[in-house]
Amino acid sequence: MERYYICIDLKSFYASVECVERKLDPFTTNLVVADPMRSKSTICLAITPAMKKLGVKNRCRIHEIPENITYITAMPRMQLYLDYSARIYSIYLRYLSKEDIHVYSVDECFMDVTDYLNLYQKTPKEMAVELMDAVKKETGITATAGVGTNLYLAKIAMDIIAKHTPDHIGILNEITYREQLWDHQPLRDFWMIGSRTERKLAGYGIHTMGDIALASLSSEDLLFKIFGIDAELLIDHAWGCESCRMEDIKNYRAEGHSLSNGQVLMRNYSFEEGIVIAKEMTDVLSLDLVEKGLATSSVTLWIAYDHRFGREPTRGSAKFPDPTNSSKKLIGAVEQIYQETTDRHTGIRRVEIYAGKVFPETYCQYDLFSDPVEQDKEKRLQEAILRVKKRYGKNAIMRGTNLLKCSTYAERNNQIGGHKA
Repeated sequence: MERYYICIDLKSFYASVECVERKLDPFTTNLVVADPMRSKSTICLAITPAMKKLGVKNRCRIHEIPENITYITAMPRMQLYLDYSARIYSIYLRYLSKEDIHVYSVDECFMDVTDYLNLYQKTPKEMAVELMDAVKKETGITATAGVGTNLYLAKIAMDIIAKHTPDHIGILNEITYREQLWDHQPLRDFWMIGSRTERKLAGYGIHTMGDIALASLSSEDLLFKIFGIDAELLIDHAWGCESCRMEDIKNYRAEGHSLSNGQVLMRNYSFEEGIVIAKEMTDVLSLDLVEKGLATSSVTLWIAYDHRFGREPTRGSAKFPDPTNSSKKLIGAVEQIYQETTDRHTGIRRVEIYAGKVFPETYCQYDLFSDPVEQDKEKRLQEAILRVKKRYGKNAIMRGTNLLKCSTYAERNNQIGGHKA
């Protein structure tokens, strides 16, 4: 039986939410979602369709918007966007089981509607229209949709075809995909093909999905030589094929897991200030591990510098003989990495901390070189801190260094995804 999938995207989501809140039409209102308090180089998180019609590119920086365009600047409100996203997901759940919905991002979902078409006596397109209309009626947000006979085609129908249809719906099967999109350029419009892959293919005279499909027939070894095993997915997508189904997504379990914590700094930080940031980020990562009942076998510190000085980023890692979530051990390791690898003379602009190969804490064992009483004491302290934060807020309890002028701890605790909540 042929299966049908729908991919729904909420058009210019953050900007549309801000327009709905102001009772404005995003298709006629010039509005950008950005925090101008940071700098003129701040990236716009979203712009309205009206801005796009004027030639403004999505995810542009504030200073890149032409001066002759008058627009509203909306400060990011991440919690509001998450609330809208949750409301919209609840609408989908009235029509489909959660087992048939995959939330791809805050504004995008995949749905397997195969088993619902007979139930609702609708075609795949009519099903898409029903969902889009429900979202529009209840939230004011306009959606676009792609209908496909596999997950990949649903995504491509939405990304490429729906943009050029009056009803904002694209429909593809393997045959129409080849007829309509084998000559489409640029290649980077296709899901999972970035500009680097596009340039690499262009170096071999391959510029379209049709070229990739033909290359797979005449010189398949070339594609595998260029991309290794990833060539298999590239070839499948060139022919409009996708073997992954919704149940495969739901049943997938990653072999390895990691946690990370990163931030972009609003000014150049000195070597002495940077260690404050690195340590408080590690402390947050440690508490995150404890809260999730996890421990890590390694920690990595990555530092990027002011690009004007041409300094390459630095990184270093430390491995632990036994998995740990001890704040003391993690901060000690990060501090040592920082001292050994960080440039002392170039302004620091970005810091990232990675906890690699995380495991359930039940796998942890006491090592011979640590005092189990002290470890247990620290663990109880971390759990107490988490309880206080959960009850009274993340800033209810802080270290003394979190009160330093260079600290970003308190401010970041009031953010979601690095932006104002």
